[in-house]
Amino acid sequence: MTTPPPATPFADPAPAQSLERAATALTAHGFTVEILDDAAAARTRVRDLIPEGAGVFTGASETLRLSGIAEDINDSGRYDAIRPRVLAMDRATHMNEIRRLTAGPDVIVGSVHAVTETGSLVIASGSGSQLPGNAGGAARAIWVVGAQKVVPDLPTALRRVEDHCLPLESARTQAVHGWPSAVNRLLVLNAEFVPGRGTVLLLREAIGF
Repeated sequence: MTTPPPATPFADPAPAQSLERAATALTAHGFTVEILDDAAAARTRVRDLIPEGAGVFTGASETLRLSGIAEDINDSGRYDAIRPRVLAMDRATHMNEIRRLTAGPDVIVGSVHAVTETGSLVIASGSGSQLPGNAGGAARAIWVVGAQKVVPDLPTALRRVEDHCLPLESARTQAVHGWPSAVNRLLVLNAEFVPGRGTVLLLREAIGF
C-alpha cells in the first residue's frame, strides 16, 4: 500500500483575513465568490446552483469525492451526468465524442489547486482533459475550494502545485492506476470574461489536496 507524503504547511487552512482578501480580489476580477463554513454547506449550495437536468461534468477531485458532491451529481439521477457516460465509453473508438462532452458541458464542477489573494485560480492537470471546460468551454463553472488552497500570490501557488499537490496526486494515481501523475498542463484563470459564469465556493475549512 502506498504511503502518502507527509503534510506540508500548504495543508493548513488560511486565516479568515486571507480568505477575505482572496474573495475581494476574485470578485474584482469578475468571479462570483461565496465564503462558506464547510463542505456540507458547499454540498447544499451546489445543489441550489445547478438546475435539474443540466449536463454536468465533474472534474477528478478529492474535494468533490470527500464532500459527497461528486456522488450527488453523478449518482442521483437529478442531472445529465457526463462523467459516468464518458467512463463507460471505449476510448479507442469514441475519443472524439468524449472530448466534445467534457469540453463543453452546461456546467463543470470541480476544484482548483490554488487560489491567490491577488485574485487568480490555478488548476494543474496531467492529461488536460478537465481544462477546456474550466477555461471557458462550459457555460458555467463552479469551483469548491478548501481554505488550505489560499496563498498570497502566483509564485506561491505554483510552488504549492509542485511541492504539495503533485506528490499527493502521484500517490493517488500510483495506487489507483499504477503510474505517477505529472504537471503536464497548467491553467491560470486571472479573470472571468463572462459575468456570472464562474462561481468560487471558498470554504473556511480544509478539504482535498
